[in-house]
Amino acid sequence: MTVAGAARLKVELQQLKSVERPAVIQSIAEARANGDLSENADYEAAKERQGFIEGRIAELESKLANAQVINPAEVNADGRIVFGATVELEDREARSRVRYQIVGEDEADIKAGKVSITSPIARALIGKEEGDIAEVQAPSGPREYEVLAVAYG
Repeated sequence: MTVAGAARLKVELQQLKSVERPAVIQSIAEARANGDLSENADYEAAKERQGFIEGRIAELESKLANAQVINPAEVNADGRIVFGATVELEDREARSRVRYQIVGEDEADIKAGKVSITSPIARALIGKEEGDIAEVQAPSGPREYEVLAVAYG
């Protein structure tokens, strides 16, 4: 994942540990104070929320522990498209330009111009350089993109 992606996961993890976890523990304590737990919907909801929070914390800790964090600004791939690269493309049929950064699965956000390394377009682009044509198998059929620019960082 990129440095920015790792930072976002760390912020989410911190939020879960320092805000969400204590809040749900407080909710459970309040629900317990209300008496009979077998028919207490607040207690059940709080326990369910706690399970979700603890699961997400474990997932984030695992992802961060196993992640290979790459700073795109430090990549030198001699103009070739690699993980972390930002590429400017031209759709050869529609004559429209798009700009994407190739990122990890957890960072992908097409609206923000970030495509997953496992996406069809990223797989077609890896290894290409400025001036190359990439053929992408899109759901609407094959599309060709010309690589106009490759940047790192």
